[in-house]
Amino acid sequence: MNPYRLSTDELAKKATDIRKRIVVLNSESPAGGHTGADLSQVEIVTSLYFRILNCSPDRLDDPERDVYIQSKGHAAGGYYCCLAEAGYFPTDWLSSYQHADSKLPGHPVKHKTPGVELNTGALGHGLPVAVGLALAAKKSGSKRKIYVLTGDGELAEGSNWEAALVAAHYGLDNLIIINDKNKLQLAGFTKDIMKTDPLDEKWRAFGMQVTECEGNNVESVVSTLESLHAEGKPHVVIANTIKGAGISFIEGRPEWHHRVPKGDEVTLALEELNHG
Repeated sequence: MNPYRLSTDELAKKATDIRKRIVVLNSESPAGGHTGADLSQVEIVTSLYFRILNCSPDRLDDPERDVYIQSKGHAAGGYYCCLAEAGYFPTDWLSSYQHADSKLPGHPVKHKTPGVELNTGALGHGLPVAVGLALAAKKSGSKRKIYVLTGDGELAEGSNWEAALVAAHYGLDNLIIINDKNKLQLAGFTKDIMKTDPLDEKWRAFGMQVTECEGNNVESVVSTLESLHAEGKPHVVIANTIKGAGISFIEGRPEWHHRVPKGDEVTLALEELNHG
């Protein structure tokens, strides 16, 4: 069971707290960050770690814990802020993000950061490993669930679709794939760089059970994830989000893929979050 089980009102407040941490974290990083991607996923990872996942900081080696894989590894900053809030490591570690010898590198590394389940960053790696873990759990009779968060641009990687074929073939209904569909990748819109729509039809054609939610609304995320039932098919949740969600001058703007707030932008962002 999740140790927090926060209400949706509490989750919304927690998401705001995590957004504030993301702003400060990226503004102080010596190597920049991926602000837009960090912000678009906040309600998803917050709902998972503070309500959904059957895992906790004191059960890192429990073979029955649920597993979360951050396949969109470039959004490590937002992921770290959530892990710190959830108690997986001290919050003062966040000030070392991307510094030399930091335990919080630019992409997640399992043996550096408590709570990280897989090294990610090279896109298209997370889902194949998640499929393997879900298959192993099925074969061993484990009740654990495997969750994986993918990004828009990542779905251009063929490894994801090969993994989807395997997942459907073995009926891995303990696998939950969440697409953070913020409709942007790198320096432009997904529809212009590598169109993936109709995404729901593609996943269904590969044998998935597909649901959609408002990915920046904790009530929508929670109700969707809690309504999933094992029906012999892997689950795909298309979470419709806004890149840079929560900060008006960052939302939906391609240039914030690898840009970080500086100076007055930090003040403006924090003021907006404090009064939002």
